[in-house]
Amino acid sequence: MRSARIGLAVASIAFLLPAVGAENWPRFRGPNGDGISADKGVPVQWTERDGVAWKVALPGIGHSSPVIWGDRLFVQSADEKHRMLLCLRVADGKPLWTHVEAGAKGKTHQKNSLASSTPATDGKRVYAIFWDGRDIALHALSIDGKPLWKRGLGEYVSQHGPGMSPMLFEDLVIVANDQDGSAALLAFNALDGKPAWQVERPYFRACYSTPFLLERPGKPTELIVGSTAGLTSYDPRTGKEYWNWTWKFDAMALRTVASPVYGQDIILINSGDGSGLRHTVAVKLFGSGKETKPSLAWQYKRDFPYVPCLLIQDEFAYSVTDSGTAGCYELKTGKEVWRERLDCTVTASPVLIDGKIYSISDQGEVLVFEAAPTFKLLGKSAIGEPVSATPAVADNRLFVRGDKHLFCIGGRAK
Repeated sequence: MRSARIGLAVASIAFLLPAVGAENWPRFRGPNGDGISADKGVPVQWTERDGVAWKVALPGIGHSSPVIWGDRLFVQSADEKHRMLLCLRVADGKPLWTHVEAGAKGKTHQKNSLASSTPATDGKRVYAIFWDGRDIALHALSIDGKPLWKRGLGEYVSQHGPGMSPMLFEDLVIVANDQDGSAALLAFNALDGKPAWQVERPYFRACYSTPFLLERPGKPTELIVGSTAGLTSYDPRTGKEYWNWTWKFDAMALRTVASPVYGQDIILINSGDGSGLRHTVAVKLFGSGKETKPSLAWQYKRDFPYVPCLLIQDEFAYSVTDSGTAGCYELKTGKEVWRERLDCTVTASPVLIDGKIYSISDQGEVLVFEAAPTFKLLGKSAIGEPVSATPAVADNRLFVRGDKHLFCIGGRAK
């Protein structure tokens, strides 16, 4: 194990503070994993000469998404002998340090990679899951790249390879370790990596969904976990179960890759399979905590995505399918409002910025359309290389991890 520093080892405290009016993007799909950013001013269309603030070549390959805290960006990558956690400066893409772990070639699905996990950060430490081709381990490093602790999680078993991402709650790091043949929800102390609690879960097929925190006024904070087993709510401090909703499939149990999202007392979660089967459900929540009564509000067994996550804004849900069809639906009823063919294929999840949805195709085309009950395409821009990773938003800019480069779109925050 080694930790190499490239360039500045320690940035000033000012660099670690977020820009005024901009949010950090500390985990997969943003502050609470819903893919929504409060930033403004991100362009809807650009060219490489006009709109790309910087472009940096990345070593290795990976589908890990960038995460950002202040002026630090973290992203994972890999080759057949190494697993890497990279730290770059947000302002200009300058490499600050790289942490390297040994690895070997492992079997993955053609749409997976050796570095598909997205790290998480609290501004003091960064947490990353590495797969050496057989075993997975959770690592914590200081913000300047110093290894702090490592927690081995054992062998990972799946025909597709791993891709789960950690998340944070207060002083805990939480990992949904869902595999073929076993599933557990794990919590570790963020300071020293000591186990805090562990909950065994029903298993079916390996899932890659990242939990989120459900926080409603006057009600206890809930940790919402989605998988092939369904939806379960836990007390994030103890792992105690509050409530559970069980998914029922017509035939084979489908895989949950996408993460659940929440709005207006409804949780949406989508699943699918390489065969083309799809199943999306809207689960309505009545009550709170252990008194919650979850109930199926509506479901679709077609027209929704398998891998890309969904978005919710106000009374509407939005989707972009793997085959490149965008859709808008009434959140409470599931009634289709519009569907529009985008003429592409999609792996990355869309993000919502200032009332606009940014969807990036496998071919590297960024399509921007309004999050509104009428479809309106606002812009098309080419990244210039394939894209599989979900983008990040921070500093009023869009960060896109391509096949070979990391792109920063937009100007400096005002």
